[in-house]
Amino acid sequence: MSAITGISQISSVTLSSAEQAQQAPPAELPKASEDCILFLENIDDDDYKYLMFGDSLVTVSDTGRELGEFTVTIEPVKRDEQHVFLIHANSHGAIDGVPCGTSITAYVSKKLETIEQQHHEYVKLENHPLDRKTFIVKQDDGFVINRVITQGEDVQRTAQTYKFDDMAGFISEGSNLLLQRLFIKKGVPDLFECLSFDSDLNLCTAPYRALEERKQIVDNQDIVVHGIERTINSISDLPTTWQSYFTKDGHLTNRVQVGSPVTMRLTRVPTPIEPDEEPEKPTFGKQPLNWEEDMEMYSKFLDRKEQLVNDHTVYMKKHPELKALLADFTQFLLLRKPDDVISFAADYFSSFSTTMKSASPYLKSAEPTMFPMSRTNTKIEKLAQVKASGNL
Repeated sequence: MSAITGISQISSVTLSSAEQAQQAPPAELPKASEDCILFLENIDDDDYKYLMFGDSLVTVSDTGRELGEFTVTIEPVKRDEQHVFLIHANSHGAIDGVPCGTSITAYVSKKLETIEQQHHEYVKLENHPLDRKTFIVKQDDGFVINRVITQGEDVQRTAQTYKFDDMAGFISEGSNLLLQRLFIKKGVPDLFECLSFDSDLNLCTAPYRALEERKQIVDNQDIVVHGIERTINSISDLPTTWQSYFTKDGHLTNRVQVGSPVTMRLTRVPTPIEPDEEPEKPTFGKQPLNWEEDMEMYSKFLDRKEQLVNDHTVYMKKHPELKALLADFTQFLLLRKPDDVISFAADYFSSFSTTMKSASPYLKSAEPTMFPMSRTNTKIEKLAQVKASGNL
């Protein structure tokens, strides 16, 4: 899986034979180095202090022409009762008039374990557009990786599953952005080699190493920056290397893929974060939830819909009186046409209740008369009174 490297890398994306068929993991999978596992295990909450901020760079060609922009935001959030980090990176622009770009949205734990990630790449060629989406989801029994590639009218889908043990030390493209900020704060271990995916979704090693610090001119100012190099040792292609430079407080100032004519550069010096000052949390506009385009959510929706339909159908078959009852009520309702439908329904269905006492049919006749002296047979009443007194 290629990282966010700039729009020049995306513009050359084509379908490989490995992407056109479902891939099975190799028999012997690579392993992360001990330094990598130890570094990830020893991360604590204090290490993330002052690392929650956003970066914004411009993408320029080797001639200095501006091609697009690159942004990164990292913020702490709560997801499924767990405190995690939401990482969002976006790169978009145009090369030779062709719009192209890539975006990453990832949820990452405090140990940099990827809980979920969506990686989207596109090139809008006039006659042959390309769209590639890769989903990584952590489940109970391991990690599931799905990829959907749309090239013109052709759609290719692949799926892979990895066990947790096989993914120990795995650093996704989203968690890589946070890991590099941690390296600037804590330093890069000597033999740090994690696991990652190459462009064909092959699990491979990805070593990191520190670069010598140098000076970079940003907004007519000389600032000292610290570099980190990351290499993806692809199984099916040549290794790919990226070099990124940061300020001492972790702000990204320069990013380039080795051999690419496109560079991402910082144009304005960020305000340094004081030790006693908490970084301002980024604000995001409310994004509409288009769940129909989310492959996992749409699949769950269809499964739940089918389950409910089957359950309701079985219940209706077991209780045929339900249809007759509702049909009688609807017919009675339409005949009476009451203004208060709710009260009407309550009175109608209360007659079927076994817990409510039935009203006496003689309530009206038992009510006292409004004219007590108008009775015609008063002698019978006098005899009843005498008999009650015992004098008869």
